[in-house]
Amino acid sequence: MPVILGIDPGSRITGYGVIKQIGGKTEYLGSGCIRVQGDELASRLKQIYSGVSEIISQFQPDTFAIEQVFMAKNPDSALKLGQARGAAIVAATNHDLPVSEYSARQIKQAVVGKGSAEKNQVQHMVTYLLKLPATPQADAADALAVALCHSHTEQSLLKMAGQASKTVRGRLRK
Repeated sequence: MPVILGIDPGSRITGYGVIKQIGGKTEYLGSGCIRVQGDELASRLKQIYSGVSEIISQFQPDTFAIEQVFMAKNPDSALKLGQARGAAIVAATNHDLPVSEYSARQIKQAVVGKGSAEKNQVQHMVTYLLKLPATPQADAADALAVALCHSHTEQSLLKMAGQASKTVRGRLRK
């Protein structure tokens, strides 16, 4: 029953979402946003690192999933996003968590069924899939979507491994 921490990185707001995988079902454990203060990038990165570390201590996840950097229109924004991702990843690796990375397209495909889905569609599906009483804030919903994507990916890999095992056993019997 692994606990998965999903992160939607940002240099100003970093979303987080925590779910628990129970068999083929997922259970919502928590979500929210790390809102950093100040203009100095180094200080904001430290706040992201500390916030992610605190969340890891609170929820004790078994694995960590994060959205990959996409090339934004503004290269400076992409660089800052990459640094925010790095701060979050270092927090995870300092807690000995395995790190998985997913593209925005993979995340949307896993949660909505369409890689070009809009933010409101992701929010709606996260709310529906986790049976939440209210729609989470956009960054928290995106982080929960990252965690759900990881969960779906792991479940698919387990199914494929099971099918491959059955195929091998069937061939050995012949």
